[in-house]
Amino acid sequence: MTQTDLWLNLTTKRTRKREFLDEMNRVAPWADLVALVAPFAPEGKTGRPPFAAETMLRIHFMQQWFGLSDPVMEEALQDTPMYREFASLGWTMRLPGESTILRFRHLLEQHKLAAQMLAVINDMLATKGLMLRAGSVRAARAADAARSAAFVSRQGWFAGAQRSRSTQSAAWSDAAFFGWSRSA
Repeated sequence: MTQTDLWLNLTTKRTRKREFLDEMNRVAPWADLVALVAPFAPEGKTGRPPFAAETMLRIHFMQQWFGLSDPVMEEALQDTPMYREFASLGWTMRLPGESTILRFRHLLEQHKLAAQMLAVINDMLATKGLMLRAGSVRAARAADAARSAAFVSRQGWFAGAQRSRSTQSAAWSDAAFFGWSRSA
């Protein structure tokens, strides 16, 4: 059930975040990315059932795109219907907590999936005549970075890409901050 299903869509303005998430929903090769992660995802033989690999991937990508820590991502899922909708989490579904989000990130790091995910995304972009550069926000049509570069720098969304390798806390951050631009 989405926000509009409950007649709660009280605004008609499409925000940059909404446009960005809609674009990522359309262009990201989610099936290919899930295929990379699925063999390593928990099976849930005991305890609570695990969240779907695609849901956790989408949450992980939102964390990287918007620079959200695990606790802040948990709160954002609670507070922001747009984030729940992008992650395919309904209104009545349980939401992943910060420890679940942390464990998923550790799973990606443990199996060194970041480089493989970057390769899948680069292959998809190459077929569309686009190119991916870590930390780049120039001519980023999909992220509308040309119009919002000042906003991005004020918010620190791409701050992880500007740190040196020795200070990066997660292996994923090497490939996490994507700028989309047309190749020459």
